[in-house]
Amino acid sequence: MANIESILRHINRDLVPRFEAQLREQLTDKDREWLIEQIVRLTLDAHSLQEMDRKIMQEAKAARRRERMERLRKIGLDLTDLEVFLEQYVLYDREKLIVEGFLIPDTPEKGTDLITEAHRSTRGNDLLQYAKDMLFGLLFGDAETNTSLARSQQELLTLTVPRGKVEALDFMKATTELSAFGTWQDPESVSNDQRADNILLEVEYGEIKDELVGHSIVRALSLINNLEINEQILYARMINIEETTLIT
Repeated sequence: MANIESILRHINRDLVPRFEAQLREQLTDKDREWLIEQIVRLTLDAHSLQEMDRKIMQEAKAARRRERMERLRKIGLDLTDLEVFLEQYVLYDREKLIVEGFLIPDTPEKGTDLITEAHRSTRGNDLLQYAKDMLFGLLFGDAETNTSLARSQQELLTLTVPRGKVEALDFMKATTELSAFGTWQDPESVSNDQRADNILLEVEYGEIKDELVGHSIVRALSLINNLEINEQILYARMINIEETTLIT
C-alpha cells in the first residue's frame, strides 16, 4: 500500500527533470560574477551569511556617507545657507509637496506606511536627499565638510521614531539609540498606538547665535517626515547642555 513517502517520491521523479530544465534556462544568461556570488552564498552557513550581509551593508552605508559629505563640501554650509533654507521651505507641508509634484496624490496616509521612492517624483527624491544632507551638516558639519558655522553652545536633540521607520535616518552618526514604548490616540483614528515600539535617537550638536541651527533642524526634519517617515507627529526635543564630557 502506498504511503506518503512513496507518493512524494513519485511526484518528485516527475517534477525534478522539469525543475532542472527551467533552472538551467534561467541561469544560462546570468552574469558570471553573480553566479559565483550565489554559489558562495549557498555554501556558507547562516552565521557566515549574516556576517557577510552585515559587512556589505556597512560598506554601502559608508559609501553613501562619503557621497553625502562630498555634496556638503560643494554646498559650503554657512549662515546664509541656513537663512535661505528656512525661508524657502517654511510653507512646505504635505499638501504643498503634493500640489507642487514632489509627492504623488495617492501617497500613503499620514501615520501609516513609510513613503517610498515610488510615491515621490524625481524632484521629491532630490529634495529628500537635500533635506538629509542639510540635517547631516547641521548636526555634524565641520571643516572637513566645508561647513562654516560659529557654534557657541552644545544642544541635545532627541527624536522619537517608530522602529520600523528608523532606517530613514540611518545616515546619522554619533547617535545614542534607546528603545521606548509610546501611546498615541489619533483623533481621526488613522494611527492609534498602544505601547508602540519606538526608538529614541539622541545626538549632540553645536548651536549658533539666534538658534538658527535648531530652527533649520526642525525644517529639515519636517521635510524628511513629509517625504519619507510619514508620521502624523514626529516628536523632537532640543535642550541646552550646560556641560558635557566623554569619560574613558
